[in-house]
Amino acid sequence: MQLQTLTLTPHRADGVVDLLQITDTHLFADKNADFLGIAPWYSARAVVDAILENARELDATPQDFILATGDLSQDQTPESYRHFSELMGELAPPIFWLPGNHDDGHLMQAELDDAGISNAKHLLCGQWQILLLDTHLNHETFGELSAAQLILLEQAITHYPEHHLLLAVHHQAIPVGCAWLDQHNLRNSAAMKAILAKHQAAKVVMCGHVHQGFDQYEQGIRYLASPATCIQFKPLSDDFALDSMAPGWRALSLYPDGRLSTQVWRLPHHAFAPDFSATGY
Repeated sequence: MQLQTLTLTPHRADGVVDLLQITDTHLFADKNADFLGIAPWYSARAVVDAILENARELDATPQDFILATGDLSQDQTPESYRHFSELMGELAPPIFWLPGNHDDGHLMQAELDDAGISNAKHLLCGQWQILLLDTHLNHETFGELSAAQLILLEQAITHYPEHHLLLAVHHQAIPVGCAWLDQHNLRNSAAMKAILAKHQAAKVVMCGHVHQGFDQYEQGIRYLASPATCIQFKPLSDDFALDSMAPGWRALSLYPDGRLSTQVWRLPHHAFAPDFSATGY
């Protein structure tokens, strides 16, 4: 497998790369379908509306792109991916994506290709490279990077040693502090970290899967996760538990010198209240 690179030019004259992370939409074919007390299409619809409203209110510079970090579908139907494509079509930047454990990767690619959403997995934008890797394993909740995916990571840092790296995966590579959820992590994260240790520029690993905001440094790498656009998992819970925090997304700015600034945005509190009696899904 060879690295295929797409080059983008940052909107900003100072070379800062602005992007959004949208993750874990868990859409169904039926827009009214219930997911632990929330209809995911309506919460995703509200997130898109809030992003558009924020852009109008802040008169912000356009985002360079959006990263969708998996579990876009809950029922693995063509219609669920079409709903995602239609919602994302209302946002101006290009969308780049990777599959999560609830996705059907082949169907996902076919539907997103048909919608004109790029399948590029390695981006160069200013002084940053963005690599989207697939951690999905059929019929498993946990994740793993195949040998081919690890080779792509090796190629990225070998070919572009001076570019800072934002690595996007679905499964968390370090514990987030939820005992039940950390069982369903990236099982071979040590192999990923061994490769990342060779890279001398700035390194950031972004994931979905955990349905909560997360921001932590470990051994020179910054690990980030974003709220889902539907249900939220309660942080630091040993057993499955839902949180009262509202659905959201993450905004990031990547600076040419390797610095990063980021903010988690959420819908108004209690905008979408889940079924707190749920014990799993």
